[in-house]
Amino acid sequence: MSSLIDFFNNHQTENKGLQQKNNIIKRNIIAYMAVNGESTLAELTKELRISVPTITKLVQELCDEGIVTDLGKVETPGGRRPNVFGLTNSAIYFAGINVGRDRMTYVITDLQNNIIRESVDDTFELTDRSQCLDRICDNIEDFINNCGIDKGHILGVGVCIVGRVNTQQGRSYKYFTSIETPIREIIEQRIGIRVLIENDTRSRCYAEYTCGKSKDESNVLYLHLGLGVAIGIVVGGKLFYGKNGFAGEFGHIPFFDNEKICFCGKKGCLETEVSGIAIEEKMSELIRAGANSILRPKYERGETIHINDIIAAARNDDNLSIELIEEAGEKIGKAVAILINIFNPETVIVGGNLASAGDYVMLPLKSATNKYSLNLVYKDTKFRLSKMSDNAPAWGVAMLIRNQVIGLL
Repeated sequence: MSSLIDFFNNHQTENKGLQQKNNIIKRNIIAYMAVNGESTLAELTKELRISVPTITKLVQELCDEGIVTDLGKVETPGGRRPNVFGLTNSAIYFAGINVGRDRMTYVITDLQNNIIRESVDDTFELTDRSQCLDRICDNIEDFINNCGIDKGHILGVGVCIVGRVNTQQGRSYKYFTSIETPIREIIEQRIGIRVLIENDTRSRCYAEYTCGKSKDESNVLYLHLGLGVAIGIVVGGKLFYGKNGFAGEFGHIPFFDNEKICFCGKKGCLETEVSGIAIEEKMSELIRAGANSILRPKYERGETIHINDIIAAARNDDNLSIELIEEAGEKIGKAVAILINIFNPETVIVGGNLASAGDYVMLPLKSATNKYSLNLVYKDTKFRLSKMSDNAPAWGVAMLIRNQVIGLL
């Protein structure tokens, strides 16, 4: 389409001298508009510290390339009315793909992070086999080719996956670890588009932070209560990764003095008592021991009791389900108190399957957090339930690849 898109599609441009400098300035113009919205030439000149002639020339080139639009004159109190410019959303697109345990979710977003295409594959099952990686590549390739967007306009594909991920290396440390080539490179070679590999919880955290934040929030914790327990951390408005990208393994804090073996191989992790899997196991054990629940018929039929079944039973006044969820909420709240004291966040966002239990989990969680954290730190922290849908990880990783491509990361 243009030299700018060629520049964006490569990790390093081959252009030298003035052309390279101009491409970098163009990217900065796009990044500034992506964050701040519509802008005048005077605002761009001031914020980017580039001369008026250069800004004028490069903005016109971006208009000619269809990436920026001249929106006409802006009203001013007096004097000459300047033209205002904004991004053309239909010029550049990004894809986000969430590789979940039992489904793949796909989105296409524009320059303003609006979702314009969405698809779900419920037939997918994630396994640690090379054949599964081949299917992931096939699925992504099929989606890109059939999404209705010219492939040349899609500048990046973000892929998030459950488990530990090193974003810089483009590797998963839970799946496909026997393959020497980073999965980022494998997917890039298959689809011919720049790829970012990310962890699913961090991707959801970024979507929650970007789409639901108030203007005063820059330090946020996202607590994901699903089959496991994990957190996403935003510090100073940016995702916190740690040295190797593994920050956020909250569920593997050795919180309990028990003999329960966690999936990580250690004993007493937070997940052994409060994860969705732990609650499912407790429910089955209690029913087996004679406890009464409306889920007993399901258990006696030999069917698996899922955390969603327990939440639904709680909403139907099943006392055993309510007690298990409240117990988990209290234990989680005590652990969250540690996070409050360490990070002093403005907001804690609670998402995942267990979050859909509402007050059954939130009331004991907040009560325990209040009890075990320092009041001076806790008093200004807000809690809120996630309001995002299941596409949040795909949406979040699409935002992250967009930010990487246009130079915001």
